[in-house]
Amino acid sequence: MEVLFVFLGATAVAFVLIWIRRRSVNRSWPPALRVGLSAMFLMTGITHFVLLREDLVAMVPPFLPAPELLVTLTGVLELAGAVGLLLKPAAAWAAGGLTALMVAMFPANVYAALSDLTVNGETATPLVPRTLMQLLYIAAALAVVLTYRHVAWSRSTRDHASGLEPAGPPPAGGSR
Repeated sequence: MEVLFVFLGATAVAFVLIWIRRRSVNRSWPPALRVGLSAMFLMTGITHFVLLREDLVAMVPPFLPAPELLVTLTGVLELAGAVGLLLKPAAAWAAGGLTALMVAMFPANVYAALSDLTVNGETATPLVPRTLMQLLYIAAALAVVLTYRHVAWSRSTRDHASGLEPAGPPPAGGSR
């Protein structure tokens, strides 16, 4: 539940601060979601290495190999995604990657809920509330993808697919 509170709290604080500056509800939600998701993944990514590492290793379903390696890898990906969400040109890519990661990691949440595992000394979140939280996080990440996709794809399309150089001053001594 702490993860949900971090996500909602960071999103709400970011929304208010952004709304004060922009005075637009529609323009305030997308960056607030980026901040909320980033705070959430920063927190969960850190716990892959300290505090909850053993509990997270225990959550890896037995049919998957190398639980310690998987927890390390997902922790690194969550931390990288948290940083990527804060970089506007990378936000859509980071959110898309984190969406795929959340889907891939969901079996661990199912296993934890159905196996009565403990996380931080408490019983893992039951399956229905955990599923609803996961859907909320995925919806938020997909909203970021849809909102910021034009930033990521227009830049890569303009620079690479069309063969145009990035915008900048013309070369010295003449035109392009």
